[in-house]
Amino acid sequence: MAGIGFELKKLFAKKGILNSVKAYGYATVICSGPMLLGVILLLGIMYLCSRAGVPVQTRELLICMITYTLLASILATSLFNMVITRFTADMLYEEKKSAVLPSFWGSSALMMTIGSILWLIFLIFSGATLMQGILMFIFFNEMIIVWNAMGYLTAIKDYKGIFLSYLVAILVIFVLGFILTTLFKAYVIEMILLSVTVGYGVMVIWNLVLLHKYFPKTDVGAFVFLDWMDEYLYLALSGFFVNLGMFSHLVIMWFSKVGVRVHGLFFGAPEHDVPALLAFMTTLITTVNFVVSVEVNFYGKYRNHYSLYNDKGTIKDILQAEKEMMDTLKTEMLYTAVKQLLSTAFFIAAGGFLLDVLPLGFNEMMRGYFRTLCVGYGLYAVGNMTMLILLYFTDYKGAFFATGIFAACSVGLSVISLFFPQVYYGFGFLVASMVFLIVAIQRLDYFTKRLPYYILAVQPLVSEDKSGTFRKMKVFLEDKLEVEKHEKGI
Repeated sequence: MAGIGFELKKLFAKKGILNSVKAYGYATVICSGPMLLGVILLLGIMYLCSRAGVPVQTRELLICMITYTLLASILATSLFNMVITRFTADMLYEEKKSAVLPSFWGSSALMMTIGSILWLIFLIFSGATLMQGILMFIFFNEMIIVWNAMGYLTAIKDYKGIFLSYLVAILVIFVLGFILTTLFKAYVIEMILLSVTVGYGVMVIWNLVLLHKYFPKTDVGAFVFLDWMDEYLYLALSGFFVNLGMFSHLVIMWFSKVGVRVHGLFFGAPEHDVPALLAFMTTLITTVNFVVSVEVNFYGKYRNHYSLYNDKGTIKDILQAEKEMMDTLKTEMLYTAVKQLLSTAFFIAAGGFLLDVLPLGFNEMMRGYFRTLCVGYGLYAVGNMTMLILLYFTDYKGAFFATGIFAACSVGLSVISLFFPQVYYGFGFLVASMVFLIVAIQRLDYFTKRLPYYILAVQPLVSEDKSGTFRKMKVFLEDKLEVEKHEKGI
């Protein structure tokens, strides 16, 4: 991520409004590309359905199908994403680029296999038609590749290529969707699902070309990354918990008083989901600023501080470097938090006008949800930034603790909110995000005040073997591949 920040800083150094817009555009796409595309996709589908005069129930079913697929793919990849990013960073640091591409195919195959089995079981009983199920199944696997590829694409720094892949995907989806829904109005759901599948298919192919262009194709084991799963299990669980905390409240609301059973196993809560979708967009402020400001300015001080331990720096130099690092971190975190606060206040204030302009049928209840969730997502964004700083200091236990509490509070408080009047829906996530932020800040303060202790005294004196379930899985999978190669005479 620091490498991304440095490259983007070069773009910001160029004068002119156009260059600034270009840099922020690249930063937004790189940091939040798939999620941003998902939001644009759902809003675009609403427009296409409205233009085609699609019945409300059909539109809601289509939105449910897309939303379910997006959330299922996130859940299927969330346990592996952070560890895979750590593995990729380690391989690049050790100049072992040959191990990167095999790990992408190995991790993708593993996530697609496990995810596809569970997703297929759901689709069989979901009430979707055969064609709808096939398209959703393909879309689900495409999304797994897209989510997984993002961890690898950040190392490429081909911002133009990454940006174009998203832009082309969006254009393909909406142009093809417009044409197909015009020609085949009786099959709107199938035509839009087909458009989405084709659009994301284009993105998958584009991303694979970028990966193969940058990383060499070798015979290194595809499942070596599983050793990192045992080594960094806290990191893996942190990735899972943060996604669980961020999205669980949406699922819980589907079974609330504002929830509706659209068809079969497809449930939704349009009065809550649409405001949540728009409120989520406010987190982009912190996400982008974290990369272009916090990481760029903080990382130089961070690297200098840790290098003094390796380069035999004096105690005086180490203490001075630590002070400079922490002062920079506090300044950048405060600056980012203030920007998020101001942007949240702006969206809440301007929301009344903007929501009236958008053809989304907002009522007073939905406006209330929007305001509540804007605050909730704003708190979450700053809390998530703080958690990422914990990861910077390799405080994986602290990140695990903070995200675990966040997930538990998000689920528990959202369920409790169901027993209150509908106007209080969303407050469960808001309080959970507040708790997440407070716990993460307290843990960061506790950890950084004892930084020399954690750097010098906590590290193991001898190498520890953390082999476990995932290493056994790696050995089993590699043995299976060897047997298959032998049988095929490869």
